[in-house]
Amino acid sequence: MADPVQDIQVTWKEYKATHERALRNKLMEHYLPIVRYTADRISAKLPSEVDVDDLISAGIFGLIDAIEAFDLNRGVKFETYCSPRIRGAILDELRTMDWVPRLVRSRAHKLEGVTKVLKAELGRLPSDDEIAARLSISRSELDKLMKDANAVSLVSLSRKFYDDDSSREMEEIDVLEDRRTEDPVKELQRRDLHQVIMNHLTRIERIILILYYFEEMTMKEIGTTLDLSESRVSQMHSSILARLFAMMNRRGQLQYDR
Repeated sequence: MADPVQDIQVTWKEYKATHERALRNKLMEHYLPIVRYTADRISAKLPSEVDVDDLISAGIFGLIDAIEAFDLNRGVKFETYCSPRIRGAILDELRTMDWVPRLVRSRAHKLEGVTKVLKAELGRLPSDDEIAARLSISRSELDKLMKDANAVSLVSLSRKFYDDDSSREMEEIDVLEDRRTEDPVKELQRRDLHQVIMNHLTRIERIILILYYFEEMTMKEIGTTLDLSESRVSQMHSSILARLFAMMNRRGQLQYDR
């Protein structure tokens, strides 16, 4: 009977020698329970609005970083080494989560919806008075609502991200002069796709896209990672793509109709 401990040690040695993605995925599958355990522990201390699946997806990236950086010659158990990195990745995700209160966001969405309806009815942008009348509120109340709605679009200048070209960690303040929008059409398409993914896909569906397209895991590997069958992952993947194409086509048609 195979010894799991010995098997994983062999996998480690083979991976560090070859850096084959399949071997890394095998290591991810083996250590995924640490990610889940860490996410559950952190989630227990957070408000119910924070979904543990979001924390797990962040922790997976921390696990990947730990696997890449781990030195077999250090004489340290990987479980001990990776836990702080996984926890750090989850905490970083929490820091970048939307800070706008739910009520403010709800009101902002309501304002946006009413503005779109009036624009369609009038064939032009509605005035503030027309918006206030449709919402049955006073102008002073509308002014406050608009001020709150503007907060929804604010971005923290200390929010970190990774530059696409150099993979270097940067902050928003580093790119106030935006050098990444040379093609405005592509930028709009990217934003549309991101909005569709965030608004219309479940967390598990987003994780499947990340693991398949960014981590290049197979359907079988994703299924093992997420406790799903290979056929179920393949079915979900096909459904996700079909829905994304349909929604993007509808959005494109709406833009032409306007």
